[in-house]
Amino acid sequence: MKERILIVEDNKNISKLVKFNIEKAGYECTIASTGEKALEVLSDQPIDLIILDIMLPGMDGFGICRAIKEKEKLKNIPIIMLTAKGEEVDRIVGLELGADDYMVKPFSPRELVLRVKAILKRGKVESIKKDMLMAGGVTIDIPKHKITVKDKPVDLTQMEFKLLVTLIERRGRVQTRDRLLSDVWDMNTNVDTRTIDTHIKRLREKLGKSGSFIETVRGLGYKFKEEDED
Repeated sequence: MKERILIVEDNKNISKLVKFNIEKAGYECTIASTGEKALEVLSDQPIDLIILDIMLPGMDGFGICRAIKEKEKLKNIPIIMLTAKGEEVDRIVGLELGADDYMVKPFSPRELVLRVKAILKRGKVESIKKDMLMAGGVTIDIPKHKITVKDKPVDLTQMEFKLLVTLIERRGRVQTRDRLLSDVWDMNTNVDTRTIDTHIKRLREKLGKSGSFIETVRGLGYKFKEEDED
């Protein structure tokens, strides 16, 4: 069965362009021109990924993203925000609400397809050997996709989960931003490194005191420190 992409876009020319390129890449597409219609589609049919505009009539993209992430059955659906709003504050808000990626119009259809493929591939491929990871008061149950900190559950987005797993698997070793882009985002270029910084900030906040184990290595990147480090 082909994976289905929901395109939430009120500009017919853009939605047709996106649909043409996504279907050409082998996926099925459904288009919703409003946030309300998008939520109806999500309640009626399985969706594997959402391409979401922000400036929509009625409920805007931020509101839609928030509504999706608040629903237990929908919260793990990856979201790519595709919008003309290119200010840093908009990007940060989108990522903090749980979007997996953020692209600014005008955009390259080929790049959009590559990002869709990368995100869907990340959801399929299981390259983690251990079922359980424990470090810095954090316990990760890989098969169940569950995180606890000091026995309290923590709700992470798909991207935050993958980022934390990567850092803990490689704890004690510095991970450059380029390496994280390649291994976590499955992208070698075209993803702003500020995306990583925003996810790290959000991850630290969600982990509470355990977030201090994620250290910034100035000029290089990040590492999850060993528990016996000073």
